[in-house]
Order: sequence, then C-alpha cells, then structure tokens
Amino acid sequence: MTEFSPAELEAGRLLFARPWDFVKGCVRIDDLPPTDRTEIAFAGRSNVGKSSLINALTGRVNLARTSNTPGRTQELNIFEANDAPLRIVDMPGYGFAKAPKKTVETWTRLIHAYLQGRPNLRRVFVLIDGRHGPKPADETVMNELDSAAVSYQIVLTKADKPKAGELEKIVAKTDQIIAKHGAAHPEMLITSSEKKDGIDGLRAVIAQLLAT
Repeated sequence: MTEFSPAELEAGRLLFARPWDFVKGCVRIDDLPPTDRTEIAFAGRSNVGKSSLINALTGRVNLARTSNTPGRTQELNIFEANDAPLRIVDMPGYGFAKAPKKTVETWTRLIHAYLQGRPNLRRVFVLIDGRHGPKPADETVMNELDSAAVSYQIVLTKADKPKAGELEKIVAKTDQIIAKHGAAHPEMLITSSEKKDGIDGLRAVIAQLLAT
C-alpha cells in the first residue's frame, strides 16, 4: 500500500478543506463548464459508493446525493470550490441501473464522449466494490479507458465490509487485473467512506496530480 509523507497528506487536506459545492448536472457535452481547470472523474458500477466517497473526500454529508437505488446518478455531476484549481466530475454508474434502456444508452454515449474529448481530464478513478472485486462491467470500462488512452486508477470501496481474509483475496485478484491494463495506474487505493479509511491517501494522490 502506498505511503504518503506528512507534506503530501497536508497538501491533500488543504485542497479539500475548502467549501466544495455542487455546480450543475450535465446531460450533454455542450453543457460542461470550460476547460479552465484540472478535472478528475469518478466512475464505477451502479451503487459502488461514488457519491459517498465524494462526500467523504470533501467533508460534506450531502454534497453528492447518495441512494440505495442503482442508477440514480444520470448526469455528469460537477463539483467545484471557488479557489481550487480542481473540478470533480461524478459520472453515471455503469452496469445494472433502474432506468429505461433508452436513458441508459443516452448516458452511456455521454460518458464515452466525455472520456474521449475532455483535454483537461487528468485521471479517472474507477471505483470497485471491495465486497465483490472486479466484475465484467469493470473490465469492460478499463478496456475502453485503455483504448482512449485515459489515465485511470482503481479505488476499492467499502473495504470495511468484507472480512480481512476475504479482502486480501479481492485485493490480490484486483492487482492481477490491473497489471493487464496499460493505462491503469499500478497502485490501487483502498477506502471506506463509512470508516474514513484511505480518504487522506486519496486526497494526497489528487493533490499530487495538481502539483505535477
């Protein structure tokens, strides 16, 4: 697991100590804000915990809406802090979603257009449920990110849920899959939004992206 220096952790803390706000939801590429700052995006299967992770990162309870209903996020949701050189994009969940087929197809096209045409997108954090490990839909998205030459990093969520032995197996399996993908960052991040485990490290990684 990656170790961070006190200075790296402090840079991450300061970045997310600002008051972050929801800006808008975008249903078309033309709705997106100008490319005036670095963007990171969060992707993952429906109900993997993207909204909870964004809330934990920013220290806000209800900044991103959470739901037990898969597929609630149906837009590219934009979050900013006024004086931060960073924009957060919460992407619609892929895989199973309680939404009409036509709606799923529409936001799938939106996701693809965003990933392939956003020059200020620095990294996509692909969230994988720590209880289950990578699913075929996750590997499909990883393949697409490889093809689009978009840098991405795996974030294991809900790591507090499985037993220690089970989590170790899932981590090992995920590492094996990461090694097969050229655009994937070699080091995975392991988090729990509920316990706040790994959140400081994720903040530090994002702060490093702005510094390089």
